[in-house]
Amino acid sequence: MLSHARIWTAIDRLAERYGLSASGLARKAGLDATSFNRSKRQGPDGRDRWPSTESVAKVLAATGASLDEFMRLIEPAAGPGGPTVPVIGLAQAGAGRLFDGAGMPAGGPGWEEIAFPDLADERVFALEVKGDSMRPLYREGDVIIVSPSATVRRGDRVVVRTEAGEVMAKELKRRTAKSVELRSLNPEHPDRVLPVAEIDWMARIMWARQ
Repeated sequence: MLSHARIWTAIDRLAERYGLSASGLARKAGLDATSFNRSKRQGPDGRDRWPSTESVAKVLAATGASLDEFMRLIEPAAGPGGPTVPVIGLAQAGAGRLFDGAGMPAGGPGWEEIAFPDLADERVFALEVKGDSMRPLYREGDVIIVSPSATVRRGDRVVVRTEAGEVMAKELKRRTAKSVELRSLNPEHPDRVLPVAEIDWMARIMWARQ
């Protein structure tokens, strides 16, 4: 059921999913930075203020999120004891035949399950961060949720697995028919340029849980 509280919660969740504050999401969508502030969610007379369909459309266009994705944030799946997603350590993800041709978990030793209801209806899996290569955005022990089926655009944070089994988390800087340019999340680690032929799969980072 649509409600004032659920619509605004969905906007907050969408901002969090893309690593933004509510103000940052508004700016990214070309709106006034205060558009999604909590103080704007009710009028001076105490009546509820709803985000306009135009604002929601701009937010979806700016983030690349689909309407279905937004609707799932309005009506999240069940909580504890409900849906789970597969999880494995980022360092382990390069070993063996852990993924199918679409970049999804193939099962087998090493995979576990964690409860993560907000994204349970999507084709996603989780990776646990090890080491400092993703600092300051993600730290050791953080869990990132990635989707191999999500559309990837320039500026998105991604996890890339090469045919040789190397796994890295970067920002997509540029992609051509022959190569993919990746910017390091940690300035102490180098950027990378990979031939498309050497990439096993690339998955967009959808969310992070610390």
